[in-house]
Amino acid sequence: IGGLDTSCILAWLKEEGYDVITYLANIGQDEDFESARKKAETLGATKVFIEDLRAEFVQDFIWPAVQANAVYEDRYLLGTAIARPCIAQRQVEIARQEGAQFVSHGATGKGNDQIRFELTCYALYPEVIAPWRIPKFYNRFRGRTDLMEYAQKHGIPVPVTPRAPWSMDANLMHISECVCVFVFQCHAPGDLYLMTKNPEDSPNARDLLEIEFKKGVPIKVTNMNEGKSVDSPLDIFSYLNEIGGKHGVGRIDIVENRFIGMKSRGIYETPGGTILLQAHLDIETFTMDKEVRKIKQGLGVKFSELVYNGFWYSPECDFVRQCIAKSQENVEGKVQLSVFKGQVYILGRESPKSLYNEELVSMDVQGDYDPCDASGFIRVNAVRLREHHRLQGFFNTKQ
Repeated sequence: IGGLDTSCILAWLKEEGYDVITYLANIGQDEDFESARKKAETLGATKVFIEDLRAEFVQDFIWPAVQANAVYEDRYLLGTAIARPCIAQRQVEIARQEGAQFVSHGATGKGNDQIRFELTCYALYPEVIAPWRIPKFYNRFRGRTDLMEYAQKHGIPVPVTPRAPWSMDANLMHISECVCVFVFQCHAPGDLYLMTKNPEDSPNARDLLEIEFKKGVPIKVTNMNEGKSVDSPLDIFSYLNEIGGKHGVGRIDIVENRFIGMKSRGIYETPGGTILLQAHLDIETFTMDKEVRKIKQGLGVKFSELVYNGFWYSPECDFVRQCIAKSQENVEGKVQLSVFKGQVYILGRESPKSLYNEELVSMDVQGDYDPCDASGFIRVNAVRLREHHRLQGFFNTKQ
């Protein structure tokens, strides 16, 4: 009941004879929820549910992504993807509570969100109506221009006009702008960015932060400049968004591979998530065994792929999350960093569970390490290299 598609779909479902219960999740987007409620009621919704899921979103969805260092295709921090199972889970709960026959959504037939919403819904609820895949609907509404005309005809207020026809998705984690109207060589207009300042216009003084982690999740953030501290999950993430946003941190403009098989351009702003990624990577390396971390890195890539593709409620994603959570048991400590002009700079770290042994690595103290042991270690590791080049030399001689 917030955007163009869902507003028009509500009116269309009423035309088709359905009694419609509407649901809007507050996951941190800047939205007039009371206006949305009134709009849904005006359009004929039998009931309107507006659910505040912000704390749940951070604790149950964003924090596991932080533990995983979740990044899709090396760049995208999954801000939209990670929100979908949170939204859909509550939608299913309401549908069951109200005895609804179907759940429905406004995701298009070409995007990832139809998959993300429906895989969650089908995992938890049997029937879904997806108007953008119903010929009667998509033949009538060929695109956003048709929807805007329909909205104007039926007096439906929507936040999109023909002058600014890009679509936006916003939540606590990020803002994404789908800018398919621009050719790939074009720079995005400056007014597209809503969550972050242009780094060139950001303050000329840094913010110095200390982030404290326990079991791989942040439990406290302190601004060393101001002495301000926050310690609840929602307050922590909101504050990091504020600091990152004012310094222009977390902007990316990418082309990504959608699960459905096509490439798309996305412009994302993820200020708080970007700060946490850098801080968590640092404290994790400081406290985690090398071989465990190698395995965990692979699990993080798999987690990111599963979340992007909509498989949050799959058995494999549940397994991966549990493995990652196990790896985080000793990821504890504090990271000091500065945020300045679009960048995050790690300055230092401390941990009661650090695996760093200053005496062991010192060039001045021998400790339990005998340098003679390195000779055998090197020779054993050289065996396969010697054999590889012996074989290459044999074939080169034969040629």
